Amino acid sequence: MSPLLSDLHAAAGLLAQSSNQSALEPAGVQAARIHSLYWVFVWVCTVVWFVVMFFLLAAAARSHARGTARPKEERPDLAPDGARERRMGAVVGGAVAVTAVTLIVLMVSEFATARSLTSLARGTSDDNPVSIAVTAHQWWWEVQYQDKTPSNIITTANEIHIPVGRPVTIQLRSPDVIHSFWVPNLHGKKDIVPGHPATIWLRADRAGVFNGQCAEFCGHQHANMRFVVVAEPQAEFDKWLDAQRQPAPEPQTAMQQRGKQVFLGTSCAMCHSVSGTPAFGRVGPNLTHVAGRRLLAAGAVPNRPGHIAGWIIDPQKIKPGVRMPQHSLSPEDLRALLEYIETLK
Repeated sequence: MSPLLSDLHAAAGLLAQSSNQSALEPAGVQAARIHSLYWVFVWVCTVVWFVVMFFLLAAAARSHARGTARPKEERPDLAPDGARERRMGAVVGGAVAVTAVTLIVLMVSEFATARSLTSLARGTSDDNPVSIAVTAHQWWWEVQYQDKTPSNIITTANEIHIPVGRPVTIQLRSPDVIHSFWVPNLHGKKDIVPGHPATIWLRADRAGVFNGQCAEFCGHQHANMRFVVVAEPQAEFDKWLDAQRQPAPEPQTAMQQRGKQVFLGTSCAMCHSVSGTPAFGRVGPNLTHVAGRRLLAAGAVPNRPGHIAGWIIDPQKIKPGVRMPQHSLSPEDLRALLEYIETLK
């Protein structure tokens, strides 16, 4: 198998692993409450539809039977029948009462669910929640893990790791336009309005990789503003967190060292930051451990060498409108840069 086909097969497998994105498969307490409300509405509306269809067909059949039994030359009797009118009045009154009760049941269910969605937040003040600050940019997600010790704060992008069974508070903000944070398997949507920070609480009850996305149209590349939530056991989460706090490893080979110089000598270092190097750019995502992420460019392409090369050379072809400029690199410099990026794990 050629390297290109191997890369494509690996990318397809990676996307399949992270394709869990459905509100009908809740993996957290908040999503489970929304899921339960969904089925209440589905079953109530289904019963209502069948009842309406039954009476509609019964009325049509009864009208057809009356028309068939009456001779064509006989004129219909238009005089009201008191007993029939009373029966019809009782039926209509009963239908109105049932409709009112149904609407009240749906309304109460919705209010109860909306109220229960805040119970996790009200009951987690002493549960040592994980605190994450997420900034929605056009069109990528900046993820910062908060800590009382400033040196322990880490910044990553487009991939959120959380421990299973532990509450997580996510502080949301946007510096540009309205976005919406949505992980269907874990919670509902939360709008992010510029100048109005918002907070969302969630908890994953099982391990897995769950897709999220911006659910509010935010510009040309709205469809390519995705992210991944990785829910893992506490021990694995702690291991990942410790690894993210380490600076970027030093290049070991001459080619990797050349790639580092290419990175620092181009506009890459002006927009991106790599811990342990002079690169401190804040325009684009932090690249300290970019090689360990599942996807590239906020889910636009898999994080594979071939896709990284295409992204570096012509990002506008992959994601038109993105702020990242094109780079004219020689084949040797590009290969060296790719080898250096592969060490950032």
